[in-house]
Amino acid sequence: MSDLLAQIDTTGIRGALQPGYDLTGLTWFRVGGPAELLFQPADEADLAVFMGRVPAGVPITVIGLGSNLLVREGGIPGVTIRLSARGFGQVESVAPNRLRAGAAVPDKKLAEAALAAGLGGFAFYFGIPGGIGGALRMNAGANGGETRERVVEVRAVDRQGRLHTLTNADMGYAYRGSSAPADLIFTSALFEGVPAPEDEIRAAMAAVTAHREAAQPIRSRTGGSTFKNPAGHSAWKLIDAAGCRGLRVGDAQVSEMHCNFLINLGAATAHDVESLGETVRARVYEATGERLEWEIKRFGHFAPGREILPFHGLI
Repeated sequence: MSDLLAQIDTTGIRGALQPGYDLTGLTWFRVGGPAELLFQPADEADLAVFMGRVPAGVPITVIGLGSNLLVREGGIPGVTIRLSARGFGQVESVAPNRLRAGAAVPDKKLAEAALAAGLGGFAFYFGIPGGIGGALRMNAGANGGETRERVVEVRAVDRQGRLHTLTNADMGYAYRGSSAPADLIFTSALFEGVPAPEDEIRAAMAAVTAHREAAQPIRSRTGGSTFKNPAGHSAWKLIDAAGCRGLRVGDAQVSEMHCNFLINLGAATAHDVESLGETVRARVYEATGERLEWEIKRFGHFAPGREILPFHGLI
């Protein structure tokens, strides 16, 4: 038993507890390091009980489907929580025009459930390679739609294991972010759409798919959109203008198809990917004066001797 696991009363906990779990296979980049302790709760009640028992000084990190995630090689200290598909992966119709989705539901699955329910306004989710938990936290959006336009309320568990219900206003949504307390773990959300003809919804979803296939390296190992768009600019245009299209560090590369995507050509490490990202940020700053901010979430410690400074220390 790990030292951390020994500090937690696991009596009655129904979810899976796995010390030293290698997170590499859970990220779309297929790079990373270990979780000191990975917990996959059975359901919301199980999560609440567990959270109430984790010592106050132990770090808690929540990861989703791994699409917008970079785990550093030194691993993630404390408890890493990943919501299970069995306990948090369902979508149900709960009222006219309303769907409740668990935080582990893939965004694409929510779009498909909305289609089955005859609800418009969800097609943009069909092209986002992530889960609802991350979408709620980051106000995920694409193709002219955003999460904040569909959310009615969100259920969450806090650090002490208490349950909360947040309204749309409570979430404090902004571009690719929210001001909801960082210690809240979202478990599900209530969404509202608008009735629409099936052929109209299918056409919108097809347009999203066509755009992704034409413009994004969707068959590569990637974390999705890497940097947020600065006000008044497109990140990919700034990256292209700085001469970074196709740039490589080790086996990590700026996509030739879409400059705001970093891809693992096969043997990249987390160090390669993050070093490439900081190289891109430094070159864009030198060329344009714009400071790109990461959209991809980076968690964990650097491996000893493999630390990376923001912008490589340029600013």
